Amino acid sequence: MNFRNNSPTALVLTSLYLLFAAGISAQESSLNPTTQATAPNGPTTALRELLTAACSQSQSSFERLLTARNKESFTRMTPAARVAFMKRFVLLNEPGKPSVITNPSGRPTVRCETPAGVAEIQIGGADTRDNVSFLPVKLRDATDTSGADAIQVNMGLVRENGEWKILSLGLVLLDLPSLELEWDSAEVDKNELAAIESLKDLAEAVEVYRRKYTRLPATLSSLGPPLHGAANVEAAGLVDSDMSTGMKNGYSFRYVIVGASGLGAPAKYELAATPLTYGRTGHRSFFRDESGSLRGADHQGAVGSAADPKLP
Repeated sequence: MNFRNNSPTALVLTSLYLLFAAGISAQESSLNPTTQATAPNGPTTALRELLTAACSQSQSSFERLLTARNKESFTRMTPAARVAFMKRFVLLNEPGKPSVITNPSGRPTVRCETPAGVAEIQIGGADTRDNVSFLPVKLRDATDTSGADAIQVNMGLVRENGEWKILSLGLVLLDLPSLELEWDSAEVDKNELAAIESLKDLAEAVEVYRRKYTRLPATLSSLGPPLHGAANVEAAGLVDSDMSTGMKNGYSFRYVIVGASGLGAPAKYELAATPLTYGRTGHRSFFRDESGSLRGADHQGAVGSAADPKLP
């Protein structure tokens, strides 16, 4: 893992932190800051839970640690964009297995173990003032015993309705409402490539079904996994549950039998993939027939056709 090439400061977020901090009262909380930070509902615990959720890429757990304003925008983002956002907190591309180590002073280190490597995120002592808390964080590759490539950054949390939520990463305020479109747009190319690959996989599944049952599947759900027991003509187990519903990676998939019958080798079909939300999850619509010809064009979110330009 190379942390320097994936610094969190590379986040394209709005730098509003300094304006926000200027309006914060400097008066210390009447509670002991250390006691407040390490309490079960304190900022240290909240940050530990956020980093654990980011490691495992658990979207439901992660969004609980966002402010109400950011949570609303996070839920509107595409799944791929939400995952990309969570990755920024642990700098690992794959979902990991999180664990927590606590040192004698009670300060936690979140370990995130993935097939590609292990990251350790050490959480330092909190500076808590009124409803805002800042915690130093050191992120390093677990194999880097010298700490030469470690990244250090302060993370800010704010108390909202009695619970601590993530507010900033370094000097950058997390303001998702103004950036959700940018995050989604950054994933468009990946979504389009994934849609093309999914059409290929879907066509292969249709052909496997045809050979096994001597007919075309009636619907996409016929290709999906069975709820119970072995694969059968109504649930052949040839695609995952997302694809069997016709929605995956920001695209909607359509399967149509062409002609009066779906029986035998001569039966024909067409496949199409269109963005679920045009401009945010994808721009191009894709079309593929049983011959394997793939076509694509920007139809403003409408379904593509055999008249579209051929793709390589």
